[in-house]
Amino acid sequence: MWEKSLRVFFSDRMKSDPHGSFLHYPDFDFDLAGAEPSMADLVLIRHGQSVWNQQNLFTGWVDCPLSEKGEDEARAAGQSLKGKQDFNLVFTSTLGRAIQTAELLLQEMGVNAQETVRSWEINERYYGRLTGKNKDKAREEFGADQVHIWRRSYDIAAPGAESLADTAARAVPYFVEHILPRVQEGRKVLVSAHGNSLRSIVMHLEGLSQDQVVSLEIATGDPLFYNLDGDKLIRQ
Repeated sequence: MWEKSLRVFFSDRMKSDPHGSFLHYPDFDFDLAGAEPSMADLVLIRHGQSVWNQQNLFTGWVDCPLSEKGEDEARAAGQSLKGKQDFNLVFTSTLGRAIQTAELLLQEMGVNAQETVRSWEINERYYGRLTGKNKDKAREEFGADQVHIWRRSYDIAAPGAESLADTAARAVPYFVEHILPRVQEGRKVLVSAHGNSLRSIVMHLEGLSQDQVVSLEIATGDPLFYNLDGDKLIRQ
């Protein structure tokens, strides 16, 4: 990591030059104030707000597009990465809102990825009988406590739905078998997916407990950055 390299650099210089006179060498042309982190090896992004998010509906596997706000979120994410990050491999779910987010982000960056892979394994959690229901009306129908349990417990699912544990059971093995090896071979990877599939991946990467992951919130259109440290990915 760049911070560690700087610490080692200055530590070594100060041992041989305790007065710090090397800082005034004419050929010392390093702008510490302008130093920036290296490019991330892996960036995770939850799709921008969808039309059904906007309408407060349980979406799951329904293939609805981004709202106008969601398109703006994707473009803003791309603008924030422009000139600072590159991608040569993109993974998305098979759902249009994740695909659209990646496309708008890359377009804003002016980047053409060499390869794009779409996989159902990183689709959103399937919501079963809750799919298409307004969340407030679902609380009226089933009770606020019950809906909260279905949404925020790790291994309790709504009728006919997936739990977060079920989502993790498909998303994490896919990440380990197909995404992580590409990062480790040196590719700069973008993953555009969904709240629950990404929570599962973050749980795996950061060693979160079941209690920690159920309270984890991943905002729409807000990238998460990871760099390799040996074989392990560390969040920036």
